[in-house]
Amino acid sequence: MQYRTIAGTVVGAIGLGAMPLSIEHRPDERRAIATVHAALDAGVTLIDTADSYHWHAGEAGHNELLIARALARYGGDTSGVLVATKGGRGRPGDGSWTVNATPVHLKQAARASARRLGVEAIGLYQLHKPDPAVPWAESVGALRELLDAGTIRAAGISNVSCAQIRQAHRILGGGLVCVQNRYSPAVRDSEPQLRLSTRLGLAFVPWSPLGGISRSSLDGPGGPACAATAFRRVAAGRGVSPQQVALAWLLARSPAVIPVPGASRPLSITDSARAAELTLSTQELALLEDALPG
Repeated sequence: MQYRTIAGTVVGAIGLGAMPLSIEHRPDERRAIATVHAALDAGVTLIDTADSYHWHAGEAGHNELLIARALARYGGDTSGVLVATKGGRGRPGDGSWTVNATPVHLKQAARASARRLGVEAIGLYQLHKPDPAVPWAESVGALRELLDAGTIRAAGISNVSCAQIRQAHRILGGGLVCVQNRYSPAVRDSEPQLRLSTRLGLAFVPWSPLGGISRSSLDGPGGPACAATAFRRVAAGRGVSPQQVALAWLLARSPAVIPVPGASRPLSITDSARAAELTLSTQELALLEDALPG
């Protein structure tokens, strides 16, 4: 089993992205809680949520409340579980996403998240997305105030550029512990942010780490014999799923990487968590690198 460090806490190298448990086409609560419990049983100790992970209007915090209930009902020890939540986005209920990263909103949102999670201080609070209507330094400054007030223990930023990482690092210092951007074998636009995070000692948390595992998304100019086929070939040789291979490829990119694959079924997260036990060989990594487009 591989482990990583984030917010001063040692966690399993694979986390749980809890968004599918609360948004459109979400499972019923029984299956949702069973999915969280399956993650914990499999050694997952990082759970990623947000106040905007909900479906309908008027139910902000649905996912945070769900996670709190799931942890309370778990029969085992949850003291080592790090719940990371986010603020700065909203969902009006029509399927769209809004952005509000004003300092006033972020501070109010963080306090509300702490109440829903049932904690005095949030273990890791992340600014969900830069707000083009608000100077970045002002939004990050709100995280600084939340740290100083003890509302949150550590801060993270999401969907950011390298320049925004550097500026946040200057403002937050050691209070900044992670960067969460979209990153997967098929979507590698955040490679510079991954390298910068590694240099700065920040955890890099890929969201949608399994996005593009289908043949159509991974195939490069070489056609069917390219990336998707390569991932399936390595998976068949190891007797594991292509999803596990994709997550193991991510873990091999940097010791800073902690993927948070989404799941809405116990079997899905159980399979994903096994990637923390899978170390790809130099030859396997070379095969996958050669097959990836771009």
